[in-house]
Amino acid sequence: MSDVKPIAPVHIGQTDILYAQGIRAGSWLFFTGHEATDFEHGIAALVAGKPGQPLGGAPRYLREGRFIFDRLAKLIAAEDGDLRHIVRVDQYYPRAECVNPYQRARKALLKDYVPPSTSVLMEELLTVGANMNVSLLAVLPGEGREPHAARAEGVPVPQHSGFIASLVCGDYVFVAGQMPNNEAMTGLDPKAYRSPNAVWNGTDIRLQTEFLITGRLKPGLEAGGSSLKNAIKAQVYLTDINDLPEFMDVWNSHFADNPCAITVVATKGLALLESKIEINIFGVREAGKIKKEIIKHEASADMRLGPAAVRAGDLLCLSALYAADADGALPDVSASAGLRYLGVPAQRQMKVILDAAGDICQAGGTSLANVVRAHHFVENLHSVYPALRIWQEKLAGAPIPFGAVRTSSPMPIPGCDIIMDMWAYRPTI
Repeated sequence: MSDVKPIAPVHIGQTDILYAQGIRAGSWLFFTGHEATDFEHGIAALVAGKPGQPLGGAPRYLREGRFIFDRLAKLIAAEDGDLRHIVRVDQYYPRAECVNPYQRARKALLKDYVPPSTSVLMEELLTVGANMNVSLLAVLPGEGREPHAARAEGVPVPQHSGFIASLVCGDYVFVAGQMPNNEAMTGLDPKAYRSPNAVWNGTDIRLQTEFLITGRLKPGLEAGGSSLKNAIKAQVYLTDINDLPEFMDVWNSHFADNPCAITVVATKGLALLESKIEINIFGVREAGKIKKEIIKHEASADMRLGPAAVRAGDLLCLSALYAADADGALPDVSASAGLRYLGVPAQRQMKVILDAAGDICQAGGTSLANVVRAHHFVENLHSVYPALRIWQEKLAGAPIPFGAVRTSSPMPIPGCDIIMDMWAYRPTI
């Protein structure tokens, strides 16, 4: 559809992979999976510094953060956008010491306007030596889309980050990544805390999940005029993927009757050591014109944790997909494990995932060609290239708006080493 346009597509290292640095879709700007790469050799020379002066110049992580945001600022400006219209930022890092320099670089550019943000640790990023992977979502100015902060009572903001906890943009409400921390960020909120001596006093993951939903996500959404029942998409990070069944049990007690799309992946670590979980979410305003619509697709029921997708205006958010059936990894995938170094299991997974995603997009009134954000959470980064080759086939060589990170093992379903998180654009009629 003509309303979707790739921004500054570039071939990666003269390969056949064409990366869409951004996607312009209607009034939205999507930028996915940005790292400090020159797209030809690896880490950009300005970031890597002089080999003979490894400690010279500005701090290495600060240079990296500046490089990424300078590039993003230019890409936004080229589409007649500006930094005050960013509505969400997602960041992945391989180690904790990268975060503060990155936040300083981000703050220097964004000044007093830091949109809702989520920062978590992942095992490894796609470019060798990369320490930051950044994705952001922005809107074009005009027509009532001016973002403004909503005051969310009881939702603290870490001073070192300074992001907006709840942001309203038109009919949408974006809530930053939330942990069960106390206001001083020195430990857990008392309502989410279980004494180590109280072995029968609930479980950490249940207490923290319940607190996040009722004490952080609910007030965050309501501050902007939304609600849990109007939630569209949630991104969940667990420090221990074995907590998934208990998390889902609590989650479904609040969302089973009116679910939102959901992606759950493992994280290497969060900003608060005691936190076992972080969640970001966005929804639509109760009084707005845009209404939530749940998209059904029975054939993919065993491939996901939430509804097939949720549509809100011109956005279609899919729940994350695995190449699985009711018994686990698909037999065709498991049978090809011996050919993993040739990319066969990865390609078989992606064919199934993208076939299902295409059907879900069609049910939601759009197509796979209108995917605007495609995050690959993988157990092994060697799966990324064969996975992208399947994207190429499906999109007939069109630029791919992708990002990829290596998550902590094990994966939720043994043998399924790719989790696909996708957003698509559906023009309103």
